[in-house]
Amino acid sequence: MAPRFLTLADVTEILNISTSQAYSLVRSGDLPAIQVGGRGQWRVEASVLEDYIARMYEQTRARVVDGSL
Repeated sequence: MAPRFLTLADVTEILNISTSQAYSLVRSGDLPAIQVGGRGQWRVEASVLEDYIARMYEQTRARVVDGSL
């Protein structure tokens, strides 16, 4: 069974981005996340990450169709 929540390290690996880029996505609200534990570590629900990826595909498709890429 796949884990329900991913760490930001998992997100950086899946999206092939830097840690600072992942934090930026979370802080901006583009990638919804929760803070857990005493240190307030960020967790992203796997389904939310999949939704984010689908949104980015849709935005990219729209830019290609509009010719603004």
